[in-house]
Amino acid sequence: MADKQISLPAKLINGGIAGLIGVSCVFPIDLAKTRLQNQQNGSRLYTSMSDCLIKTIRSEGYFGMYRGSAVNLTLVTPEKAIKLAANDFFRQYLSKDGQKLTLIKEMLAGCGAGTCQVIVTTPMEMLKIQLQDAGRIDFKSSNPMLSLSVLLSEAQRKLMPETVGPGTVPTKSPTAMQLTRELLKEKGIAGLYKGLGATLLRDVPFSIIYFPLFANLNTLGKRGAEGPAPFYVSFLAGCLAGSTAAVAVNPVDVIKTRIQSMNRGSTEETYSGVTDCISKIMKNEGPSAFLKGAYCRALVIAPLFGIAQVVYFFGVGEYILGFLPGN
Repeated sequence: MADKQISLPAKLINGGIAGLIGVSCVFPIDLAKTRLQNQQNGSRLYTSMSDCLIKTIRSEGYFGMYRGSAVNLTLVTPEKAIKLAANDFFRQYLSKDGQKLTLIKEMLAGCGAGTCQVIVTTPMEMLKIQLQDAGRIDFKSSNPMLSLSVLLSEAQRKLMPETVGPGTVPTKSPTAMQLTRELLKEKGIAGLYKGLGATLLRDVPFSIIYFPLFANLNTLGKRGAEGPAPFYVSFLAGCLAGSTAAVAVNPVDVIKTRIQSMNRGSTEETYSGVTDCISKIMKNEGPSAFLKGAYCRALVIAPLFGIAQVVYFFGVGEYILGFLPGN
């Protein structure tokens, strides 16, 4: 985001459009990231991102790569809008007479943005992860979340048909609404906010790294002291800052993904919280497990935030608002 003054409605529109375009482009890579991160030793189905996507297409069809995308496309607009608009708000609040923010204040603004966005991010990620990981999970009759297992089991049957006994009746694939109702019924609103602490530990540091890094990289490409940076500079700055922040917080993203995954194979570990998750991963898989899906996450975040900066640069939100009466 440039330092130009942008109205709140325009910020919301810009953030929403950027999120919709970005998610549509990179969602299959995000699905691969989730499945790779959830793999534990002894239960590996995929060896790499490309292997995951190929096997997903073979077992679930082309649209299997977009499993869970409806949740993201629905909630990414408020999520990205809150994140980007909150950062702009805090930057303007912390600035004095339009002076350049210090690095500490830039980090504080990013911290505020990351904290605000988890209101939407946590339930969005909770639902998305269940749908994305459905094709990987090996359900057993002893699964404690049996009602959710029944909803998700068809995807696993398609992926591992040999595990399905004769005479089994196929179950319709789950929807986000079904999962939401099931979570609310069994655990209340807290069910949708499982992993809130881990989400905060991921999103706050991400924003602290991303927003100051982007602002400074974008400043390097400005035309003169006051002129804006070209759009391609904003795009590249967004990509570089986004991928850097994504890799930096990937260990916490692995923890968040594991904690929010409600259903897993009979040989896979379950986790009671952040510290328990860290301890078990270190013990059973080693420190390298915290980097699972890091390159996938970088490939997802880089274009997502690069596109966001270009949308802001061209003022798409302001252009749309210009058609409204009185503008």
